[in-house]
Amino acid sequence: MQQLETLAREAMDLASQPATLTPAEAEVDRVMTICNACRYCEGFCAVFPAMTRLLEFNKADIHYLSNLCHNCGACLHSCQYAPPHEFQLNVPRAMATVRAQTYAEYAWPPALGSLYKRAGLTLSLATAGALSLFLVLVMVINGGLFHEPLAGNFYAIFPHNTLVLMFGSVFLFAVFALGMGVRQFWTRVSPPASPKVSRRDAAGEATRNVLTLKYLDGGHGDGCTNEDDAFSLWRRRFHHMTFYGFLLCFAATSVATLYHYLLDLQAPYPFFSIPVLLGTVGGIGLLVGPAGLFWLNRRRHPLQGDPAQRPMDRGFIALLFLVSLTGLLLLALRDTSAMGLMLALHLGTVMAFFLTMPYGKFAHGIYRSAALLKSAIEKRQPNRLGLGD
Repeated sequence: MQQLETLAREAMDLASQPATLTPAEAEVDRVMTICNACRYCEGFCAVFPAMTRLLEFNKADIHYLSNLCHNCGACLHSCQYAPPHEFQLNVPRAMATVRAQTYAEYAWPPALGSLYKRAGLTLSLATAGALSLFLVLVMVINGGLFHEPLAGNFYAIFPHNTLVLMFGSVFLFAVFALGMGVRQFWTRVSPPASPKVSRRDAAGEATRNVLTLKYLDGGHGDGCTNEDDAFSLWRRRFHHMTFYGFLLCFAATSVATLYHYLLDLQAPYPFFSIPVLLGTVGGIGLLVGPAGLFWLNRRRHPLQGDPAQRPMDRGFIALLFLVSLTGLLLLALRDTSAMGLMLALHLGTVMAFFLTMPYGKFAHGIYRSAALLKSAIEKRQPNRLGLGD
């Protein structure tokens, strides 16, 4: 125990010395050095096994470990050196602070990386409101806010080709920007794998971990902690509802696109058609999931995570919720004279979501998936320290 405390004090002294690391990265270096000596939390999640393969932590290692962390809080609530101990170990907060830094550092184009600091609740709602107002004004100029029922024909309000051009270009830019960012991240944190490593097996493991949100189980299957030391699986469940709700809504749009271009079937589609059913089920998931995540976000332990990122978290949650709410209301009111108004509100929130997607909390899922893939590959190659795993 005395040796561990000596090592911890040395790590604290090193963290205060000038280095190429930012203060946030230096804190992760300090925390991981102490954790690597203690190893009490070794079985909690993927972070700690990855940590044990290292003796020191350079910038790339710190970026990798920080994005591997799922902020479940198990280590914080189990750590004997957590506040109010003088070592002040807070792994979730240290990792969360660096995660936000990596999003900005790897953003593409680089000049827009600073948007991560501004992607809060106010900006998200203001963007959605401004775009919705613009579309409402277009409707007013072109004939009025309300109209005779149009049997759900959205294209009588906004032409199909106009919508494709507007939303297709923004969506493709968002995907490209996220792809460029994670490519730079991957190049930095992932050295070439041993030829003996099966990338297919590693990809399969990483995919399973992403789809099941494995590391939101707290390392013991009982879930994350919230405002106290009690474990709960609700954070994992609400994440699942949000994640699969989003995928189902994306699938609905994809199927509708195939209907339009391959089968020459024009919208609107009946309620029991595949696109509408997928969108309805996905929309319900995107209502319940974000609402639950917002509730849990407000109840999180004050030491857990980075408080400076909560506006970004809540902005992302709010946009997902509003996209789903306006979409379901549009479906319910598509045969009424209010369809145009609901369409403008829905399209405004969707456009705001696409515009903020590369520079907001959506990025965490992309970078975390890359970190999980690196972890799966790393587990399958010889230990860099020459030791068995």
